[in-house]
Amino acid sequence: MNSTPSSLPHIGLGWDTHRLEAGQDCILGGVLLDSPVGPVGHSDGDALLHALTDALLGAAGLDDIGTLFPDTYEENKNRDSADFVKAAMHAVQQNGLQVASVDCVLICDEPRLGPYRPAIRARMAELLHLCETRVNLKGKTTEGGDAKRITVQVVVLLVNA
Repeated sequence: MNSTPSSLPHIGLGWDTHRLEAGQDCILGGVLLDSPVGPVGHSDGDALLHALTDALLGAAGLDDIGTLFPDTYEENKNRDSADFVKAAMHAVQQNGLQVASVDCVLICDEPRLGPYRPAIRARMAELLHLCETRVNLKGKTTEGGDAKRITVQVVVLLVNA
């Protein structure tokens, strides 16, 4: 018997990490950054949107990004990660839910995110149908601990639509 009230919010955690490599496009949160390194991935490598997708799906109690968009499928090669977020948002809405807020942490030594925060927040807010004040984005460095990688954590809060 399910005794959890349906009016309670749903929380989801997304996590992703990608190797950084010279000469790769650096796309984070759907925004192209001017950077000498970028994340390597089967799709466009946007670790932020990958973690966001997993957080959305997890909060809604659905399968993860790797199950829905396998990196073994040719149609996902070089795919725009915004497609994954849009599909996750559709699934969230189909389950009678909507996004209330998002909190993101990007951990990398390079690129520096400060100059790009407003554009990334704006793009994420657009994808999530939120005002920008509901999308938080923090950049953290490893202080030289792992300069060859970007790691992202995202928490999403969903409420009934």
